[in-house]
Amino acid sequence: MKQPVIELHIRELLLRNLPYGQRYQIADAVEQALMRLLSERGLPPALAHGGTIPHIGIDHLQIAENAQADVVGNQIAQAIYSSLSGAIPTD
Repeated sequence: MKQPVIELHIRELLLRNLPYGQRYQIADAVEQALMRLLSERGLPPALAHGGTIPHIGIDHLQIAENAQADVVGNQIAQAIYSSLSGAIPTD
């Protein structure tokens, strides 16, 4: 069975209380980790027919003070994927 094409657009990623100098590395790591999660686990059922999620909040993350950008990005992507699993899309 052919996997569906997934188009993901992150309009804005707010990284509060994270090192400003790592913002691009963290954003890239989020994108890569989220693409991997979607490829490995597929779309969450609520998004199987498309739609838009206007906002996903993940304020509950505990990130180590000296964590590397790829580790931070992976944590953020995991939280986003978990939030997507419970999200209700709009059209």
